[in-house]
Amino acid sequence: MSSPVERRAVYDDLYGVPENMIGEIINGELIATPRPRRKHLRTSTILGAKVVGPFDLGEGGGPGGWWFLVEPELHFGDHVLVPDLAGWRRERMPGPIEDYWFEVPPDWVCEILSSGTERTDRVRKMPIYAEFGIPHLWLVDPITKTLEVYKLDSGRWVLLETYSQDQIVRGEPFHQVEFNLAHLWIWSPGQMAIHCFFDQTYPWDFDRETLVGP
Repeated sequence: MSSPVERRAVYDDLYGVPENMIGEIINGELIATPRPRRKHLRTSTILGAKVVGPFDLGEGGGPGGWWFLVEPELHFGDHVLVPDLAGWRRERMPGPIEDYWFEVPPDWVCEILSSGTERTDRVRKMPIYAEFGIPHLWLVDPITKTLEVYKLDSGRWVLLETYSQDQIVRGEPFHQVEFNLAHLWIWSPGQMAIHCFFDQTYPWDFDRETLVGP
């Protein structure tokens, strides 16, 4: 007797995903992950602010020319993916559209890693992003406090740079404007006060990590 054919997930299956979870379809499999925790959300929010100001709104002398969205629903063939952040150059997507999803691949996606999503982000989603020609990808890990900057080259991801802790970031495709990576790890008012203090120039040196903490 033949084995039953495994059913592939379809878009309507996403309507059954609980509201406190994010649903995606990868290679015909429905994947539901819990909503991000506070540190994850904070890191995503701050990174969004770093790119939206200069590259979307043109603030601070930035070049503008981009649209950015939080957790957009991307449709790539039968795949339905939801990155933490995504950006499109405006010449490729001249204005917002009214659909609930996007079929035009972004020019940049960012995944904020967690223990529950890292394997899916790296092993399952990165190859799909490459297959559909997304030229730039960032992976941010709030636990190890690192940022990996990737660029697509001949269909393969090339790691251009890894930033960590409080390094100054100039990562493609946003290398025209720099920012302090430490800002992504600020999760309390006390940490904000410390970083504002050290963002000034002083003739002495302090152990920033000792003061900021995990």
